[in-house]
Amino acid sequence: MSSEIATRTMSSQEIVRLSRQHTFFSWSAQGAIDPIAIDRAEGVYLYTPEGRRILDFNSQLMSVNIGHGDRRVIDAITAQATKLQYVQPAFATEPRARLGAKLAEILPGDLDKVFLTLGGAEAIENAIKLARAFTGRHKILARYRAYHGATLGAMTLTGDPRRWANEPALVGVVRYPDTHRWGEQESRPAAEALQGLEDVIRYEGAHTIAAIFLETIVGTNGILIPPDGYIQGVRELCDRHGILMVADEVMAGFGRTGKWFAIDHWDTVPDLMTMAKGLTSSYLPLGAVAMNRKIADHFETNFYYGGLTYSSHAISCAAALATIGVYEEDGLIENAARLDGVMRRHHEDLAARHPSVGAHRNLGLFGILDLVRSRDPWTPLTPFNGTSDEMKAIGTFLREHGLYTMIANNSIHTNPPLCITEEQLAEGFAVIDEALAIADQALTG
Repeated sequence: MSSEIATRTMSSQEIVRLSRQHTFFSWSAQGAIDPIAIDRAEGVYLYTPEGRRILDFNSQLMSVNIGHGDRRVIDAITAQATKLQYVQPAFATEPRARLGAKLAEILPGDLDKVFLTLGGAEAIENAIKLARAFTGRHKILARYRAYHGATLGAMTLTGDPRRWANEPALVGVVRYPDTHRWGEQESRPAAEALQGLEDVIRYEGAHTIAAIFLETIVGTNGILIPPDGYIQGVRELCDRHGILMVADEVMAGFGRTGKWFAIDHWDTVPDLMTMAKGLTSSYLPLGAVAMNRKIADHFETNFYYGGLTYSSHAISCAAALATIGVYEEDGLIENAARLDGVMRRHHEDLAARHPSVGAHRNLGLFGILDLVRSRDPWTPLTPFNGTSDEMKAIGTFLREHGLYTMIANNSIHTNPPLCITEEQLAEGFAVIDEALAIADQALTG
């Protein structure tokens, strides 16, 4: 890089060119990527180096829950960085101590101890290790419509097609039925889904199964909200068979659904719970595995064979504490609960006016629109694990009109920061409204 470029603000074109030339992007063929250069961010908006404003309607990866640029978190990071940056995880620090105590206060039930990791995937990896070490069993049950992370164990638990290229992987992972079938707009009845899970437990042998993993609400694979009674039913099956219940709250946690954690909607307490993303609002990397007292006590005398160089990183812990403070001070969890009905009304309005909107779902500010070519018979706008010209055109339209959100398969995600106002929510849906005209053409010609 020339000294002239190094000492001035770079243009979007320069940022993209150098990033593509010298850095590797995830989940992509490198020659096909077309990233947007971002210079700064504030609240629910991103800004390019040229000052173009983009509404962040997906909280990046369902993670910047408090919004961008909050000075309280930035100041906490700065203060900790000037005092103590890093010590290895065998040391104890004040941010670590305070964060552990605060999490114990807000976690469900008797979850009162956490293993602090670098992110969500590492939390899943250590949840697998903890479950196997605690139970002495090796099998892990997971679903197809699930995403748990991109590391080896987490990717094996992931059921969606991103897993295929990474196989063979972790031994001992067995699939059990989802609550939602591909291409169907409604969940299957709770009793039916639970019977499918119980059948798998019977066929695999309960005595061989360490844990059942599930995203409390499935995230990237469709914002799939389980039917009432399902989460409680999984808990009962685990109790009956001595199997650990592991809830993945990496996306659904920290206020996204209008409660601290999605599992709180069903008054259920898992044995292990993974979290990340909203823990620091992604201002710094941090994840965690929460465990109940029974599991924690087991490792008082039994050695745990696991560790991470950056576990309990002091600056990340400080960021998490400040982030939790923002949730509380600004009433962001209450705001997500309040906007639950507002988002639903926007979804319903779009479905009423656009025949391409086949289904919609949300809990709090965790939402999605499913697009179809036909509602009857139900025909998604894209094939399974594919895209379509219409979805590509919708993505281009949203980008050109200043809206960022996740588009996956035949769906448009609606997961804005929890600090969003009703007016900003309407601003985002107005852009989506215009974009849906493209999808409607697939039906009306």
